[in-house]
Amino acid sequence: MRPNRHSGRSFLIFGMLVMIPGCLTGCGYRIAGRSNSLPPGIRTIAVPVFMNRTTDYRIEQRFTQAVVRELLARTQYRVAAKPEDADAVLLGEVNSIEGNAEVFDSTTGRATTILITVTLKASLEERASGNVLYKNDNFLFREPYEVSIDLPTLFQQQGPALDRMARDFAARLVSNMLGNF
Repeated sequence: MRPNRHSGRSFLIFGMLVMIPGCLTGCGYRIAGRSNSLPPGIRTIAVPVFMNRTTDYRIEQRFTQAVVRELLARTQYRVAAKPEDADAVLLGEVNSIEGNAEVFDSTTGRATTILITVTLKASLEERASGNVLYKNDNFLFREPYEVSIDLPTLFQQQGPALDRMARDFAARLVSNMLGNF
């Protein structure tokens, strides 16, 4: 009986397929947004309203509310109303928010896509010890958003568009905070 020349190659491929995932997990690779680098003693996080250093009215409230919703939806942490009732406190300061036209409608010349850039100072501190668990003095959020070229519709979409941007921003901030990026 003649040996099958493909059996050796099949065994090699099978072995590699089994070994590669084991090597990747053993080397510390992980899926972004799925880890948590915060100490196990942290169970409650207070999120006071962020400071607003911009001229955009109430943007800090939208961002703060979005971060609270994201923490409640994606994590096991409770969110406290007062810092004294929490294990950790997340402080934020919105330093700038800018929108620049990125794509234009060829017939009207109006912008159809705007690139939103937000810079924020954020820190998460353990309340009892004062240890800084996460800190980023230059957190940068940059995302393109489509806008309507119909003027009456544009003004009706402003609130929902800001809410969508705040949700996207909060998701990125919470991921960075938990992954300690």
